[in-house]
Amino acid sequence: MGRKIAVVGAGYVGLTTGACLSHLGHDVTCIESNPDKVELLSQGRIPISEPGLAEIVEEGLSSNRLRFTMDREAGVKDREFIFLCVPTPQDEDGSADLSYLVQAASELKPYLQPGSIVINKSTVPVGSTHVVADALGRSDVHVVSNPEFLREGSAVADFLKPERVVIGADDSDVAARVAGLQLRRSAPLLVTDPESAELIKYASNAFLATKISYANSIAALAEAVGADMDDVVIGMGLDSRIGSSFLQPGPGWGGSCLPKDTSALIYTAQSVGYSFSMLDEVVKVNNAQFDRVAEKTEQVIGGSLEGMTIAVWGLTFKAGTDDLRESPSLEVIGRLRAKGAKIRGYDPEVKGSSPILDGIEIALDPYKCCTDADALVVLTEWPEFSTLDLDRVVQELNSPRVVDTRNVLDRVALRRRGFVYRGIGRV
Repeated sequence: MGRKIAVVGAGYVGLTTGACLSHLGHDVTCIESNPDKVELLSQGRIPISEPGLAEIVEEGLSSNRLRFTMDREAGVKDREFIFLCVPTPQDEDGSADLSYLVQAASELKPYLQPGSIVINKSTVPVGSTHVVADALGRSDVHVVSNPEFLREGSAVADFLKPERVVIGADDSDVAARVAGLQLRRSAPLLVTDPESAELIKYASNAFLATKISYANSIAALAEAVGADMDDVVIGMGLDSRIGSSFLQPGPGWGGSCLPKDTSALIYTAQSVGYSFSMLDEVVKVNNAQFDRVAEKTEQVIGGSLEGMTIAVWGLTFKAGTDDLRESPSLEVIGRLRAKGAKIRGYDPEVKGSSPILDGIEIALDPYKCCTDADALVVLTEWPEFSTLDLDRVVQELNSPRVVDTRNVLDRVALRRRGFVYRGIGRV
């Protein structure tokens, strides 16, 4: 039997959560403060690129199990479960800004039904469950932590077929009620205290960042000693204790989660007097990787980048999404521009300009992106890049020079066509 649920926030996490819960048979109202977004979503128009999301939103709207509103009072009326899915952006000191979370809780306070359960799904530092409870000021309302583990590009599948569900609650009966909303298939369920649940999310993302920085460090060593990082990754990944995921070298890590969550975990450690020096180094290695890619570009050019036109394939932080937030591509591009280069970029999911792309000429075709460019730099691992016509690329470029930071191109085929080639972790 479906439950009555409210989801506060219709961003990436909130929209996915609301749509998927409606798909599971629940009655869901998504509360969003942006009127334009409410109108678009009510028409079934999805502002983000996420496979399968548009279909289940349309399903929810058609069945009247999913609706969108700005009205907080109406949105939480008679709702048994209220999911908080609001932004927790990074402050200048690296900490998480909880103002949106506190505001949402404060605004909901008068309208919540006694016995309802407020579920914090936003990524938050340890102690945030109690921050929400204090902002609510309702002893007759339960507050639990239920961190999300959604990956952009596979968020719908991640929600409907989770690898694990983590619930932080002081009341086991409340935790069981929350678990019952999501678990339709067999998945590990961990019920723990709120503090542990909150730390699990930060610790997981910071570990992934650590793994990538380690891989990029090994890749640098592989280049120095003449090893092939592609084979090193295979060999390491065959060890079940390590696994192959997040071992692929690249231009550095980024996106909407890893940078802010790693910084927040460092800040959390500092706030309790612990110096998380290993994570400090992980961040330093990552920043250095952006610089290394810019230096590799100078190497293929054979000198200064001043006045050079660099073609860039890939602007989003990873393939399968249109998300440009904290993209490693933009970090590298910033360094190339600082060296005097002019940038022309192509990405299958970027069709127009935006403030975040100021100073970058956007091409709508990968070949036109290369026209009269002095070098090509591949920054995002879109599968289509490996199938493009290299002969045509040669014809478009001023000179056949490429830096492949994702190792997605055929280096043998490139060199056969006269390319000066640089990859990551291979020579």
